[in-house]
Amino acid sequence: MSTPAHDPLTAPHAQPATDPLSRERAHLAGSRAALRAMREDVESLDISDVTANWVNAEVLARQIDERIKALADLSDTPLFFGRLDYLHAPGADQAEGAFGERFYIGRRHVHDHDGDPMVIDWRAPVSQPFYRASKKDPMDVALRRRFGYTRGDITAYEDEHLSDPAEAARTSKLLQQEIERPRVGPMRDIVATIQPEQDEIVRSGLGGTVCVQGGPGTGKTAVGLHRVAYLLYAHRERLARTGTLVIGPNRSFLHYIEQVLPALGELTVQQATVDDLVAKDIEVRGTDTAPAAVIKGDARMAEVLRRAVQAHVTMPSEPVVVVRGSRRWRVPAYELEDIVRELLDRGIRYGAAREALPQRIAHAVLVQMERSGEAPDDRVQDSVARNAAVKATVKQVWPPVDPAKLVLRLLSDADFLAVHAAGILTDEEQKTIVWAKPARSVKSARWSAADAVLIDETTDLVQRTHSLGHVVLDEAQDLSPMQYRAVGRRCTTGSATVLGDLAQGTTPWATRSWDEALSHLGKSDGVIEELTAGFRVPTDVITYASRLLPHIAPGLTPVASVRENPGFFALRQIKDTSEVVAACEELLRNEGSTGLIAADARVPELAQALAAAGIGHLAPGEETTAETRLTLVPASLAKGLEYDYVVLDEPQAVVDGEPDERTGLRRLYVALTRAVSGLIVTHTAPLPPQLT
Repeated sequence: MSTPAHDPLTAPHAQPATDPLSRERAHLAGSRAALRAMREDVESLDISDVTANWVNAEVLARQIDERIKALADLSDTPLFFGRLDYLHAPGADQAEGAFGERFYIGRRHVHDHDGDPMVIDWRAPVSQPFYRASKKDPMDVALRRRFGYTRGDITAYEDEHLSDPAEAARTSKLLQQEIERPRVGPMRDIVATIQPEQDEIVRSGLGGTVCVQGGPGTGKTAVGLHRVAYLLYAHRERLARTGTLVIGPNRSFLHYIEQVLPALGELTVQQATVDDLVAKDIEVRGTDTAPAAVIKGDARMAEVLRRAVQAHVTMPSEPVVVVRGSRRWRVPAYELEDIVRELLDRGIRYGAAREALPQRIAHAVLVQMERSGEAPDDRVQDSVARNAAVKATVKQVWPPVDPAKLVLRLLSDADFLAVHAAGILTDEEQKTIVWAKPARSVKSARWSAADAVLIDETTDLVQRTHSLGHVVLDEAQDLSPMQYRAVGRRCTTGSATVLGDLAQGTTPWATRSWDEALSHLGKSDGVIEELTAGFRVPTDVITYASRLLPHIAPGLTPVASVRENPGFFALRQIKDTSEVVAACEELLRNEGSTGLIAADARVPELAQALAAAGIGHLAPGEETTAETRLTLVPASLAKGLEYDYVVLDEPQAVVDGEPDERTGLRRLYVALTRAVSGLIVTHTAPLPPQLT
């Protein structure tokens, strides 16, 4: 609510020195100067005499460079967006420091030359009441002030006296304006607008995995990214060692979100798609039929691969004889078999067991040496392990496995597949995934994305995959069980944030339940949270799109828009594509970005129509400019993107572009929910009956 003497939505051009707005502007100017001084202090560091060698110097120089980048002052981004005045000074153990009993909340910590904080990081414990305090639970906050900005300058403020019983609770107009601000360019952070239910997820601990089910516009992607930023703040040293990774559905999506974490001062988080992770050693050039992709993505394939790998182990039939000087040491076949079975029973990686086998054989030889009165040491054991006879036995009993060659044989040799898939895959399923024309080599094979996941699984069976400290998996509902396993391997010793919406699953193998997904991920103890308040999609648009929910995700809670602006929504039956172009021209008269979403097959025709009309357009993920604010989006790439205004072309064509009706309706649900301010649906063909 506003202070009685000041309208938060208007700001006079001239203010007396005692005016609150002038004082806040002065604090902003002082904070910017302090941040500039912090940056200059880092830039002036001389490390020429503080490092032992050039490797240390390179590491330190890189860390300093990252620190300099993190201290950049973005002129169009508010350095702080809120203020908290406490009734009582928080304890020293609760805060980064204190500016009296007043704290300015911002994207990063800023201190003056004496080390006193001028801006408190939004992730600090003392900042938490900014997001969670209310009239019912003021959390010892007397005043919460929100600031309104125009191009980085304070132009308004709005106060809530949370501990004043005489003041009624009201909706923040500045908060509502920030939520509904036009979307231009890539995705931005939401530190100024995080809601209490979102903040709980953001600040959840590093040790646990969290799965967030959220419909369109509920902010689940932003919540996941801000959770990473929070975890890096709270556990920086640990995550600096173990690493963090954000996984998105495609490159366009990753490009769209890539500025969020840097804006929060976090520059070290890696981004990738699942395909990037698993297709490092092969080139993906082929595609699967939907039935083949479903089978290859089924979790049962993990057992087929495990059998095929383990089948390379053969029980020894001959003893191993080690000659050392004039002595011969013989390990009989039955003893070798006991060693091999013990390694198999331990269930360790194939490669690790293979590396352990020569040492186990050498140990058996050393036992005989000791019984004969010798006193061998570790050097003797290592020497025996490298003996030619031992190495020959290991090669015969536990030969090396090339993961890509193994998968190549499974998909090329029907008999080989039948042996290892017996009782797991039906005969029909085996026929579906075997290549009609076998490839001659790993390099010549036309590997599909699903094949790459199989190779990745096999690689992990041979050698353990490196685990990160935390992984964010966005648009997770589209992953197959085998893809979940691939992601899970990257966080076996860490945790994950899983983000998705079951109603937006548009692959034939789309996730049926989050419990099942977490099980495949190896995080069965993960907590499932649901976000149902919609901050992005206007009421009229989400209400219309929700007509599809009973057909695509029965039982899922519809999103309830909390936007005050109901948005613009229109259904138009048209005659030809010229009217689609006219709808785009109409929406481009508004401020902000416009997206034209269409079935993939319709995109070339629409591109020609736009060019004929002299309207420039971008591809998904490309940044808008003042001259070009229209993006032509194939429906298959629309997921996760958002535009102020959207023209959706031919809904029935979007449905028909998918292999089955349910997937088509889910793709349509995604396309219908990309608009932030307004949506025009154009169609020549009848609308899908589920919408009418």
